[in-house]
Amino acid sequence: MKFAVIGGTGLIGSQVVRNLNAAGREAVPHSQSTGVDVISGQGLDEAVAGADVVVNLTNSPTFDDASPAFFRTSMDNLLAAAQKGGVGHFVILSIVGADQVPQLDYYRAKVLQEDLLATGPVPYSIVRATQFMEFMDAVLSWTADGDTVRLPATPIQPIAAKDVAAAVAQVAAGAPLHGIHNIAGPEILPLDELGRITLSHKGDNRTVVTDPTAGMFAVIEGDVLTDRNAHLAPTRYTDWLS
Repeated sequence: MKFAVIGGTGLIGSQVVRNLNAAGREAVPHSQSTGVDVISGQGLDEAVAGADVVVNLTNSPTFDDASPAFFRTSMDNLLAAAQKGGVGHFVILSIVGADQVPQLDYYRAKVLQEDLLATGPVPYSIVRATQFMEFMDAVLSWTADGDTVRLPATPIQPIAAKDVAAAVAQVAAGAPLHGIHNIAGPEILPLDELGRITLSHKGDNRTVVTDPTAGMFAVIEGDVLTDRNAHLAPTRYTDWLS
């Protein structure tokens, strides 16, 4: 089988390509650096030509109200190229609970991406993951002020990027699900506690203050960012930090 991995040079995409090739399949990475542009459509027909499976791991450059336009244009272009090329399986990566947070522009944009795929012309699979462990430094930076980091106690079920990539590769190599496969880390922790664990491990003396109004995740209530029924990945957060 041949796999065209769009966004195949990024954090997840590069590992998906490596996993598929290590399993004896033919996975080719495509991105702007290889001459493929999902917005203009440049290079898309050539990228998916002869591919059995397209894995789309591109992402909006912003998380604001411009993100829906990115996903609409990129999916329209990719689906047209995939249909033209006779692709039999189209896979995307999305977010656990995305459909439950309409107040966030980016989450609405990911739901739009899912809907475009589900109603499109190509058999599909959607992999939904919880928050990446690799994003904790960014989360800390959003609400840092001097010696203080403010974080809500929103429950988070962090997953390592390597585990996400393994799941995406596994789903891509299988038959189209015509539905959603949920994956999550093995433990649920409050975001403020994750912040304290992260800073302690790094020897960072800043203090985490619990603030229910701080940052993007402050608008999320309950266990939206967790999924106890998901396939649980093996990597625990403290092991990942080490």
